[in-house]
Order: sequence, then C-alpha cells, then structure tokens
Amino acid sequence: MEGLLGRNNNNKRNSKEVAVVDGREIKELVENKEAFNSFVEHKFRELDLDCDGQLSVGELQPAVADIGAALGLPAQGSSPKSDHIYTEVLNEFTHGKPEKVSKTEFREVLSDILLGMAAGLKRDPIVILRIDGEDLQEFVDRPGFESEAVAIFSQVESENAPLSKCLMEGVKQLTVEHGMPPSSDPWVVSNIIEPATQELFSNQPDNIPTQETFLAEFKKLLAIIRKQLQEHPVIVAHTENNFDGSGVKRLLANKFELDKLLDSAWKEVPKDKHNKTSKEYLRLSLDKIAASADLPPYGAIDEMDEVMNEAFKLVSIDDGKAIDETEYKKLLKEILASIMLQLQGNAIFVSSNSVVHEPLTSASTLLNVPPISVSPTE
Repeated sequence: MEGLLGRNNNNKRNSKEVAVVDGREIKELVENKEAFNSFVEHKFRELDLDCDGQLSVGELQPAVADIGAALGLPAQGSSPKSDHIYTEVLNEFTHGKPEKVSKTEFREVLSDILLGMAAGLKRDPIVILRIDGEDLQEFVDRPGFESEAVAIFSQVESENAPLSKCLMEGVKQLTVEHGMPPSSDPWVVSNIIEPATQELFSNQPDNIPTQETFLAEFKKLLAIIRKQLQEHPVIVAHTENNFDGSGVKRLLANKFELDKLLDSAWKEVPKDKHNKTSKEYLRLSLDKIAASADLPPYGAIDEMDEVMNEAFKLVSIDDGKAIDETEYKKLLKEILASIMLQLQGNAIFVSSNSVVHEPLTSASTLLNVPPISVSPTE
C-alpha cells in the first residue's frame, strides 16, 4: 500500500485497504446541478426549523458542526483554536453579521466549502484501513521483534515499574504500521486492550519483570490482542500531509489566481469610513486562501501554527494599525512568502490515524459523503 497517499516516505502499511476517500463523490455532487440543487433543497428544509425561508445563526449551527466534523475538528467548545475555525465557517455564511441567510446564499457558500474539501481530499486522500490482527502477527514473527521489545523495556526498566505498566507502555509505542490500532482511542482501550490485559493477568501476579519475563509476556499480550482484533476488526482512517511550501510557491507564481484570491479576501474584510481595515484581519484572509496554497486552516496543526505565527510577527499583525487595500495585499503576499521559505527550509510532515466509529446520529446530516464519522487520534 506504499504510495497510496501520493507520498514516498518508505512507510509500508500492510493493513487491508477498505477505501480511499479522495473527494470525487463530493465534487461530482456539486458539479451535477440537478443533484446538488436537490441536495441543497433537502438540507435547507431540514435546517429551516421555523419554515420562514431563511436560516438564522441558530439554525445554521448544525451545518457548521457537521462541516467541522468533516474537517476532522473536535466538537465546538473543546478548543479555542478549533472554535476559531468554527466561527470562520459560520462567518462564511453570515459574513460576520447577525442576519439570516437565504437559500441562494446557503447554496453558494456550501458549494464553495464542499469543493474546497474535495480539492483537499484529492491532494491528501484518506485511506481507510481494516486492522484484523494479521499485521500484528507478522510483526511478532519478524526477526527484529525482540530487539524492538528490548528497546521498549529498557525505557521503563529504570522506573521499577510493574509488568502491567511495562506492557502498556509497549502497546502505546505500537502503530498502524505494526498492525495496532491507535491505543489512545477510548474504544480501542475498552474493547481491545483492557480485555486482553485482564485475560493475561487473570492467573498471575503483577510483579516487577526481568527482561526475559517482559519479552515472554509481551508476546502473550499481543497474541491475545491479535485474537481480539480477529473477532472485532478495527477500521482506521489514515491521513498524511507533507507541508513543504510547494503549494505556496505555486500560488505565488500564478499571478492571475493570486490576484483573484487577494481581491476576494479584501472584499470580505470589514472596513472603516476611509476604506481601511485592521491588520488583524490578515489572519482571516490567510485562512480564506489557505486551501489554494496547500496550507491547513490556522489552529488545525500546532506545528503549522508556529510557522504562521512567525510570518504574522514579520508584518506586526497585532499592532492595531489600519491599512489600505494596496498595503493589505502586499502584507498578505509577504506572509505567504515567509511561510514558503520556512517550509522550504524545514518541511512539516503530519501523519494521523483515527478510528472510524458508527455514523453520528445528529439533527443534521449535512455532510454524509462519505457516510462515516472519525474521532481524531494523534
């Protein structure tokens, strides 16, 4: 399965591939005018609780929540950074004003958001994997297993930890590449890891182990986990992103596209009576054009936030000054150039594995393509 995500990072995944979510279904829906109009009509009617032909800020909230979930964000209220993105999504519909949204406005914004998501999935598809214990058995059987297990044990040996803690530390260090689903996922812990641990310790004391004891018991624990996975396979969504500045470079070299994006960004920011705006809105504008530069939204990835913050410092974004259109566009290009140079010097690779659970049962099913919900796991 190496290379399925368009990345050659020499990480082999032998887990069974169930599907590759690459945005094609979303794009096809939006581009089919008749189908998309029917889709919008149904969703609008579903959200318009008072049937007045417009959507209030409150009625839009389920749609905003669904979009956030589709972007892989935690629930609203979980994090100030993710809440910032939720606010921006809502502002896309309302333009930052407490006014109701017509069906036409809803259709236009939804189309833009869905096409943006489709483009992102085309660039960085989600690979859906089925983990059923086979890869875990291959890991245990391969020649390098004992050396990896010894390395794990050496990290906890000095703590005089009991066998159970040593084994849990060992499990935590296993990844999808070893055939292990994310050990930080609550469902995996309660349905796979804890039952396996309880079975292992049903007839033995939890003493401080020797290296030999750890190796033997670690093998036994993984054998039990493999059995659990055979009985209860785990579906995992795997994503990879390599932010190397190439997308920003491509955008900066395309004057027509860049100028169009800058014009759109300037048009949407609030302005005073002198047709000037505050520098602080540069953050919102960067988020607006992020997808076109192969960048994530601000607040989505900590490492990328650090890069963006350095670029913001370069233009003194928080000095409170009001600037005109020419200066605004100039500073936005300087921010992009700074981000590009930082990433060219030190690319950021992000890989995540998330357990796919049952579909969410919510009042709104705005984004049911694909019909899965994923709880992010680092």
